[in-house]
Amino acid sequence: MSLGSRKRLILQAIIEDYINTAEPVGSRTISKKYLTSVSSATIRNEMADLEEMGYIEQPYTSAGRIPSDKGYRLYVDSIMNQSTINAKEVEYIKKEFLETLGEIDDLIKHASRLLSNMTKYTSIAMAPQFGRTCLKHIQLISIDNFNVLAVIVTDVGIVKNSVIRMEEDIDPYTLEKITNVLNDKLIGFSLDELNNMDVSSLSSEVNGYNEILLKVLPELFQALKYSERVEVYHDGAANILDLPEYNDVQKAREFLNVLDEHDLLFKVLGDASKDLSVTIGRENKLSQLKNCSLITATYSLNGRTIGSIGVVGPTRMEYSKVISIVDCLTQNLNDILSRILKT
Repeated sequence: MSLGSRKRLILQAIIEDYINTAEPVGSRTISKKYLTSVSSATIRNEMADLEEMGYIEQPYTSAGRIPSDKGYRLYVDSIMNQSTINAKEVEYIKKEFLETLGEIDDLIKHASRLLSNMTKYTSIAMAPQFGRTCLKHIQLISIDNFNVLAVIVTDVGIVKNSVIRMEEDIDPYTLEKITNVLNDKLIGFSLDELNNMDVSSLSSEVNGYNEILLKVLPELFQALKYSERVEVYHDGAANILDLPEYNDVQKAREFLNVLDEHDLLFKVLGDASKDLSVTIGRENKLSQLKNCSLITATYSLNGRTIGSIGVVGPTRMEYSKVISIVDCLTQNLNDILSRILKT
């Protein structure tokens, strides 16, 4: 049985009405609101065909119809009208990113919050994975007579600030000298290279101030060290409580439990390999997300994918709106990451 133009229009009407109302859709609703020139009887016949073909379902006897995962997939791939966010929203995203320039991890956290705020769903984001990072700059700054602030910057924009307690006063001139030695000898080296380096040459150049050197080096190593357990963030978990799908306490609890499972979220985001992808209901590999849809996108640095970000919500999701927001946000995120690297 082919899916003719009228069936496609009816399917579109069912999906968009269900997205807006969360209520099963009947033939009279479609006839009155969407296809006024088509009788309810004709629409009922077409809906029966759509149900037989697997595009819609009847949740219970005497109810209207709701979309199936198959119906949503056809809608996303070829029926829905692609929307774009307006100029005001684009400027809002740019402004939010420009006001968050700094550490890359903080930028990704902010992007996650921004995504949940704009979509009104739950956002998830993977912290960047760089593989190999190098030291870009060190600055030692005197706070008072016995405390020194060590500012360590890597080539990918990660900044680590550490306060080091000294046993004796070190004057600003000496701090500047030590800073210059560290920058001269260590810039451009990775963690592995620094671990294998003989630091005795540094000790000779900062003769008499080995104490600060021995305290700065562990902080430097920590700034370059990457745990195998990559951070995963989520925001807007409470947004689901506003959705009728999660009025059921048990269902809401199950969703919130998924957000607490780091390894599950890491797997979901780690599988993202495209600029943007949409996974609907049972298409999700995780059984815990079989009633959800997931829209993910990767973000990159100099053309290399370093992480991913996404939105998770019910299958009754405003796909067109969310896709346009995710797409615009990741494009701006890529631009900002490129700027950070160049600074």
